[in-house]
Amino acid sequence: MIRPLIHSLTRVAEATHQSLIKHPRRITGGIGVLLLGTGVTAFGIAPLAPDAADLPVRQVVETLTPPTFEVPSVLAASSNDFVLFRSDVTRRDDTAQSLLQRLGVVDTEAQGFLRTDATARQLLQGRGGRLVSVETNDRQELQRLTSRWIANDDRKFSRLVIENSPEGFKSRLETGELTASARLASGVIRSSLFAATDAANIPDPVAVQLAEMFSSDIDFRRDLRQGDRFSVVYESLEADGEAMRTGRVLSAEFVNNGRKHEGVWFEEPGQRGAYYGFNGESSRKFYLSSPLEFSRVSSGYGMRFHPISGTRKAHLGVDYAAPTGTPVRTIADGVVEFAGVQRGYGNVIIIRHRSNQTTLFAHLSRIGVRQGQKVDQGEWIGAVGSTGASTGPHLHFEFRDNGVHQDPLVIARQSESVPINAAARSRFDAVAQLQRVQLNAAASVQQASAE
Repeated sequence: MIRPLIHSLTRVAEATHQSLIKHPRRITGGIGVLLLGTGVTAFGIAPLAPDAADLPVRQVVETLTPPTFEVPSVLAASSNDFVLFRSDVTRRDDTAQSLLQRLGVVDTEAQGFLRTDATARQLLQGRGGRLVSVETNDRQELQRLTSRWIANDDRKFSRLVIENSPEGFKSRLETGELTASARLASGVIRSSLFAATDAANIPDPVAVQLAEMFSSDIDFRRDLRQGDRFSVVYESLEADGEAMRTGRVLSAEFVNNGRKHEGVWFEEPGQRGAYYGFNGESSRKFYLSSPLEFSRVSSGYGMRFHPISGTRKAHLGVDYAAPTGTPVRTIADGVVEFAGVQRGYGNVIIIRHRSNQTTLFAHLSRIGVRQGQKVDQGEWIGAVGSTGASTGPHLHFEFRDNGVHQDPLVIARQSESVPINAAARSRFDAVAQLQRVQLNAAASVQQASAE
């Protein structure tokens, strides 16, 4: 019986083999359908597993011990060690209460100390604008107050410190030296010099010095062009790292209508400093171009319609329109020949210079020199006013050469330069080299920002 079964299986195998040879695609497709049906059957069976909701539930309860953490010493300290810092600027009408209130200080004892302590009261004396910094605890009680301002000597500053000690508030007033650091800046003229310096965040005193440096070569009222550019290096005078005011312009470059003008400050030992070109040629003239730092010529030298007499007559000087109180300076070294009142001139000063040349300053509101006093170029001598025969505040300025009137503007432009001492040339070259590097850096900052 086994043999017929084996024989039958052999015949089936041979038939299957022949079918695979004759119809391979049909056989393969049938096998694929069979397997697919098996897969679908498996997929249909899988969701028939037991539902998790029907499984038995067992509750387990365990006691957990939380880990211990070391509390930082800062958090463990008392609330008195929690310090808040605030700063503000004093105002002209400030009181102890209003200042501390703006600073977030709620401390009646501190208010009383600021009102009664002679040293502390200096904080609110004079003009406002003093930067004040305070430290308080989390109850807004004053722990420390610090303020700084320029002292009488413009190279020194005063530092007021008020501290809360176990014995109560204590104050002390100290004096320190201002430190100078160099600031770099540059700008492009769009309308005026001051508009350009404002756009570049350059302080006004620096802008005035910049105009002074190149006033003999550039008329800043008429010669400026759109696209003129400048670079400047100037001092920032600081107290404990806080900027207090600007100092001197150390070097500058001004390109006006395609022409480059340069200047670098150099001071020889024992002598007054001046501005020179980077090639060592002096840019300082014997006569300054103007007795005011930066003003408008309201009436030039020559024939004009006189505002008081109503007739045409020669105007033998130059008038500068300026507000009352504007500082007036001498344009060259000399000696005060007269300081007092003269008829139509009102308050007047006459200064004698070299070679019997004199300058006259009229209509002053204030005279700051006395007869016989020696004065240096650029020194303050009085203030603009409207005394005498004057229709409004202005400075009337005259230049006389051996008693003969001359145009002051022409004299200033034609006056010779003051040369540098040959013995100091090597030291000047070192200063000029450093300033050249800083000016190039200032110009590159402006170029990068423009791009």
